[in-house]
Amino acid sequence: MHPLRNAALLGGLALLGLPVANAAELIISEYVEGSGNNKALEFYNSGSQVLDLSAYRVEFYFNGASAAGRSIDLSGSLAPGKTFVLANGVADPALLALASQRVEGSWFNGNDAVLLRRRGGEILDSLGQVGFNPGTTWGSGDVQTLDRSLVRKADIRDGDSDPSDAFDPAAQWLGYPRDTFANLGQHGAGEPGGEEAGLRPIHEVQGAGAESPLVNQRVAIEGVVVGDFQNASELKGFYVQQEDATVDGDPATSEGIFVYDGGNGSDVKLGDRVRVTGQVREFNGLTELVGPLQVSVLASGVALPTPAGISLPLASADALERYEGMRVQLRQTLTVNEVYNLGRYGEVLLSSGGRQMTPTNVVAPGEQAKAMQARNDLDRILLDDGRSGQNPDPIRYPAPELSAYNSLRVGDRTSAIDGVLDYSAGSYRIQPLQTPTFEAANPRPAQPAVEGRLRVASFNVLNYFNGDGKGGGFPTSRGANTAEEFQRQKAKIVAAILASKADIVGLMEIENDGYGEFSAIADLVNGLNASLPQGQRYAFVNPNRAKLGSDEIAVGLIYRGDKVRTYRSAAVLDSSVNPEFDDTRNRPTLAQTFQEINGGERLTIAVNHLKSKGSACDGDPDTGDGQGNCNLTRARAAQALVGWLAGDPTGAKEPDRLIIGDLNSYAKEDPVNVIRSAGYTDLVARQAGAGKGYSYVFSGQSGYLDHALANASLARQVRGAVEWHINADEPRVLDYNVEFKTPRQQDSLYNAEPYRASDHDPVVIGIDLRRVAMKKHRR
Repeated sequence: MHPLRNAALLGGLALLGLPVANAAELIISEYVEGSGNNKALEFYNSGSQVLDLSAYRVEFYFNGASAAGRSIDLSGSLAPGKTFVLANGVADPALLALASQRVEGSWFNGNDAVLLRRRGGEILDSLGQVGFNPGTTWGSGDVQTLDRSLVRKADIRDGDSDPSDAFDPAAQWLGYPRDTFANLGQHGAGEPGGEEAGLRPIHEVQGAGAESPLVNQRVAIEGVVVGDFQNASELKGFYVQQEDATVDGDPATSEGIFVYDGGNGSDVKLGDRVRVTGQVREFNGLTELVGPLQVSVLASGVALPTPAGISLPLASADALERYEGMRVQLRQTLTVNEVYNLGRYGEVLLSSGGRQMTPTNVVAPGEQAKAMQARNDLDRILLDDGRSGQNPDPIRYPAPELSAYNSLRVGDRTSAIDGVLDYSAGSYRIQPLQTPTFEAANPRPAQPAVEGRLRVASFNVLNYFNGDGKGGGFPTSRGANTAEEFQRQKAKIVAAILASKADIVGLMEIENDGYGEFSAIADLVNGLNASLPQGQRYAFVNPNRAKLGSDEIAVGLIYRGDKVRTYRSAAVLDSSVNPEFDDTRNRPTLAQTFQEINGGERLTIAVNHLKSKGSACDGDPDTGDGQGNCNLTRARAAQALVGWLAGDPTGAKEPDRLIIGDLNSYAKEDPVNVIRSAGYTDLVARQAGAGKGYSYVFSGQSGYLDHALANASLARQVRGAVEWHINADEPRVLDYNVEFKTPRQQDSLYNAEPYRASDHDPVVIGIDLRRVAMKKHRR
């Protein structure tokens, strides 16, 4: 669903036998000298025959030059009465969408002359004066060639074939603000005082399909303003809906439409009956009226049209098209499913069916997963905030505004939404008429509730990079951009690990810069120890390598030295151990056996971070079954892992083994199945229930990539395993970053508490290891 091109192209260069025009038949009808690369020319065929545009070229004369500095050959063909738009190939998408031909390279500025010629050399039209430099612009005020859009007056049918004469744009041109593209596509159609547009009902403008049947036509509509979002920080327009008495009764046609006035139009208010004249356009899939606009307020305080009741799940993907631009309401319990873009765009994703789970977290990959995904897709809608910009301040949800202490979390609920149905960026969304109330149905958890004498945690610390380790060296390739940001990040990570009360922590996404004094893992341990009382100290496992693999990030292990000690040396699984474990894609696995200080019981922990789904692997593509890219790569690594652990790589002479880490695989996917098939128990599923656990939210769906899998002997000694939901449910804007935040928000959206310390939730496992004597007795 994209805007239609305005030029009537009836063929390419191969189209033969078309006449070459005289000077009266092809003219420059519009000139766009906008911001950045927003440059365009529109040409109008005022004759009666189709023109072969390959017979014409455009020339630019820069800075008063007498010779052309750039020549562009036109291409295609142009029907009588139609226009052709030539645009800079790197202009904004809104301009490129209207272009018939796109050409990159040097373009004109406000002091450069433009000529239209036949290929044979005859000058047909000109804009500016060749051989004369006006300084910055020709003309003045609204009608000038710098930072303006100029539209040729409708009665002009002949070009200016003398480029050497003095040029005053006001004689033949109308001026519009910079980056006005709305007039492209119809010569003279947008002129104030031009031919009166016919009055049409809104449902006729909308039509019964995805696009209006009247695109690029100038129409007039009458209706009631049902949504006023005219402020510059809002949508720069308003919604008009047909009154109840004048609807057509056709369920396939919408009775509402958006009027885009650029934030500079007539001030209208909710409940005004208005008459609007404008041009019909499709913008990013939304039917709208654009300028130049004529807006008249016919009455005020008019009763609003009855809202359309909509509900989820939808019957089909296009079920909401019939309500586009209309006043709507939802009266059902809706669950927040994603807040990822709450701070960036003010968006909240809602569903009627509770928390939506990633299909392969619940069902087998393949047809079952596809069917579940289709159901999920029909049970979601975006709640927007009535603003079109980025990084709003304040962030409106939840009322009175989002802050570090007033969060909106996935799992929270609302039951009444009133607004106007909009479409943008590929999604239907509701622009609210009043701020909805949210119920904190998923409150922030305190410390993880898990029993057991020994606590183990798996924690993805989201690019913990400490610069040069001495307070400088920022920005690094990942993580914090400044020392200030790093201290904010570190405070949250330290708070989370301490609150987990974990005796052993497996880390993912810590900087892979070794194990020296200034390494990231040493920095984290020092930060933890600075907050612990005397006698309680963390240490890190050093595998006696300069680095762990070649990636920028690595896994790691830290432990409380007053609770456990390392038993023998750590072991590493990489490609040198088993070629099936591809360490150019998966991060090497680190395994260490730990021994409890009191009692001497031993446990081997292997921490992992397998290849992500985000990028492709050669020979291992996304097959479309729901498991994403590189599934075979992860499955082979999982097979190598269980075989390696079965061989006792740390020399523990002790059967208890625990696999933790970010496997980048959901619960029903092949890599996890490989590990379970080797006799390991999925501790998250055992605790939360099959398909119900989650540690990560992606595209509005929850699931767990972060795992805890115990072999048979250890599983009997596990007291519990919980995903500690401090991160995945929280808006990302509450993290440590300061970019895209106002100075006020850098304070109000941050605290040094565990919440949104990372994007993954930690998994915390409680274990009561049996005494060594008891195990021998059982044997």
